Amino acid sequence: MNIKMELLAPAGDLEKLKMAVIYGADAVYVAGERFGLRAGAGNFTPEQMKEGIEFAHERGRKVYVTVNIIAHNEDFNSMADYIKEITALGADAVIVSDPGVLSLVREISPGMPIHISTQANVTNYMSARFWQQQGVSRIIAAREMSLSELAFMRQMLPDIELEVFVHGAMCISYSGRCLLSNFMCGRDANRGDCAHPCRWKYYLTEEKRPGEYFPVEEDEKGTFIFNSKDLCMIEYIPELARAGITSLKIEGRMKSVFYVATVVRAYRNVFDKWREDPEGYKPEQRWFEEVSKVSHRGFTTGFFFGKPGSESQNYRTSSYIRTWEFMGIVRSYDEREHLAVVEQRNKLVKGDEIEIMQPDGNDIRMVADLMQDMEGNVITAAPHPQMMFKIKTPCRVLPNSILRKKSL
Repeated sequence: MNIKMELLAPAGDLEKLKMAVIYGADAVYVAGERFGLRAGAGNFTPEQMKEGIEFAHERGRKVYVTVNIIAHNEDFNSMADYIKEITALGADAVIVSDPGVLSLVREISPGMPIHISTQANVTNYMSARFWQQQGVSRIIAAREMSLSELAFMRQMLPDIELEVFVHGAMCISYSGRCLLSNFMCGRDANRGDCAHPCRWKYYLTEEKRPGEYFPVEEDEKGTFIFNSKDLCMIEYIPELARAGITSLKIEGRMKSVFYVATVVRAYRNVFDKWREDPEGYKPEQRWFEEVSKVSHRGFTTGFFFGKPGSESQNYRTSSYIRTWEFMGIVRSYDEREHLAVVEQRNKLVKGDEIEIMQPDGNDIRMVADLMQDMEGNVITAAPHPQMMFKIKTPCRVLPNSILRKKSL
């Protein structure tokens, strides 16, 4: 049984990279300012990527860089220089989907490990073997593969690394190849600029009745026919291990620091608990509840246990389920005064019941009481986004802990 599985986290910017590493990711995947599939994420300047790679490497973690757009001719005008740049910065692998990009990477940086993106739609061992013959070291499997299919791929190709998405948003297209955004908005999803029209509200019209809109279901809100629930496999780590998966990948480079820290910590704790005693492991409800504390659209296991049915879609709304609010990040702690220095993200008021989520899993529940501004003046609220303030805590708090509270 493979118990050296990697936990791979999204890092949309430098802060998220650091938080992913601090909260337990073995590796992160990032994009530079070009050639990745999340143009809306913060992404990394060369200077930020250098700092992020150094931060990860100092802690024994890895950084993979996405170069996985479906490239057009003009994209190759500057791609060679970009590959040289990320190689010099120390990237541990590149993620590609296009054969032309792959051949360019092999030409310019022959020692660079190459991971084939889920955008390549690898759904069988013959395709995986083809990519392996081209020098690819890892297959990021299409989301449409079941656990049994993945296990068979592992049996047929024992030396290839297998990566699968285990958590996060699911788009309606086949492993990410989508034309809706380009057709409707002129924004190419396959080149990093998706407008997410699969989340919009849709009605049915009849050809000879223009202007008459019929809901597909009898619901005054219309129907969200393309709106998948989010993937969640936190309860099935043993099954993923038995299938021979190398890397468990969390989706979400455009999600918040709160999302990254919460989900990474939950999967880290489940994985470590299972690894301690694979035979005696039993899922803990706590960690499923943890990933439910960040915004999501309900959960599904996707295609892992067979083709999903209607229960994997949310036909009534594209709204997120939000049960907890992200209040701030602990930047430092004054041992003598028992005061945590917090960078605020949402308004915190004296008397609020809060929870301090710590990287080590030991959470603290408390009521916000004594708060001060940075000059030591007592305040009753921290109302301004990203203001720095101090808060009294009942015990020592680790830096980079997150303050959160239940939504009303």
